[in-house]
Amino acid sequence: MASKQLKTYTREEVAKHNKQDDLWIIIDAKVYDLTRFVGMHPGGIAALADEEVAGQDATDQFFALHRFEVLMKPQYQRLMIGNIQGEEAALHPPTVGDISKVPYAEPTWLTEGYYSPYYTENHRELQKAVRKFTDEYLVPDAQAREEDGKRPDQKVFDKMAELELHAMRLGPGKHLQGRTLMGGIVKPEEFDYFHELVVMQEMVRCGARGYGDGLLGGKVIGLPPVLNFGSEELKARVVPDVLSAKKFICLAISEAHAGSDVMGLQTTAVKSEDGKEWIINGSKKWITNGTFADYFTVGCKTEDGFTVILVERGPGLETRQIKTSYSTTAGTAFITFDNVRAPVGNTLGEEGGGIFVMLSNFNHERWVMCSASARAQRGIVEECLKWTSQRKAFGKPLNSLATVRARLAAMIQRAESVQNWLESITYQMCNMACHISYKQQAGKLAGQIALLKSYSTSCAQETARDAVQLFGGRGITKTGMGRLIEHYHRTVPFDALLGGAEDVLSDLGVRQALRSMPHDARL
Repeated sequence: MASKQLKTYTREEVAKHNKQDDLWIIIDAKVYDLTRFVGMHPGGIAALADEEVAGQDATDQFFALHRFEVLMKPQYQRLMIGNIQGEEAALHPPTVGDISKVPYAEPTWLTEGYYSPYYTENHRELQKAVRKFTDEYLVPDAQAREEDGKRPDQKVFDKMAELELHAMRLGPGKHLQGRTLMGGIVKPEEFDYFHELVVMQEMVRCGARGYGDGLLGGKVIGLPPVLNFGSEELKARVVPDVLSAKKFICLAISEAHAGSDVMGLQTTAVKSEDGKEWIINGSKKWITNGTFADYFTVGCKTEDGFTVILVERGPGLETRQIKTSYSTTAGTAFITFDNVRAPVGNTLGEEGGGIFVMLSNFNHERWVMCSASARAQRGIVEECLKWTSQRKAFGKPLNSLATVRARLAAMIQRAESVQNWLESITYQMCNMACHISYKQQAGKLAGQIALLKSYSTSCAQETARDAVQLFGGRGITKTGMGRLIEHYHRTVPFDALLGGAEDVLSDLGVRQALRSMPHDARL
């Protein structure tokens, strides 16, 4: 619109254009000529011909029915013909990289006037860069892919590889050595779990759950076993291509008859007669990124118990898409293994030691899910605070009702408590990594992370339900004002199931606590 010369009008001049064949309106001190648009208006002619709309300031009526983004679309920007004399726009659309001014829309450390003991200036620099990247690259691709169900654009993967975001999403470690992180903002040796938390929470802002998993969620959980337990030869062959997004990997553990019960899986692996290969038979279900993966980190039942094997896509391995309640952009797959062969050198960890390989993966996987859940809940809080401020019922804003404010209070309390517990655990992760072994870390944090995962996803489901109540019918409509609420309500159960069901994780947390109960503790 910068190149379009806009005229200046008085409100009296606009008021004269109040007929169906000559219809102007004012929205936020800007004049729009809707004459040619009247017949195409989705709400019908009557809504625009209303005497409180035609030729009038329709700002309140517009924002009661439309999101700000509608005004930003080129086809509607072309309808703008001028400005109101002596007035300036009071409302401003968010721009790339903006920090929201809505209370509780941002975590405390990003809110003006507040402080945090956890984040440094370097974390803030990274946050700015990742938010800009998310707004410019992820948000538009996310909305398009949610519609067509295709996997994220390869150009997005390539840009992420250029900035080393694929590597950063795996957390601190040797895999970062020699890499230029986010254009050099963070040094590999200084990258900690709070840096990773920043990356995770900023990327979640794309507001598309299926796309979020399609954005190589399978790599985040499927590559660490290779990094931590694969041979040097295997890592040299696989890791560079995966971190540069030339090839894709997923974690294939869950089965139709073995979800949270990892030890109950039935996919088998037996050695060939010459002992050089594994021969794998069975199936896996609900595997994120499975439809387009090149590598599969597979849990198998073997003679010695449970073994994890890296399997490459090849003869006998077939993937079929599973349609779930979120977008097929996640690439959720049903996988069958029919005498699939993999070199014994692809064994991750010791034969029969697969349970340790998987348990070492679960803590980070669940922490990542908590990070995403916390940020997604905050996004819903922001939507609800905006909506209840601008939506009027019985002549008053929704937030003038005590019952509405009570729901908002509960949503804010849940979002803040989840974020604060998450940051406390993240601080422990950063410090324990420097002082004690991974096994000791797991002993102290596995239960806490499990409890946080269960708590955060149960909070999320309550918040989703409250948000739908606040948005009413719009909260169950896929387009329009409540589209983000509908999407969240429909997809939030994924968080409650992936990485372990809530009941299972709650029990794990308590059982770990009971193992630490002192014998001399008495009432």
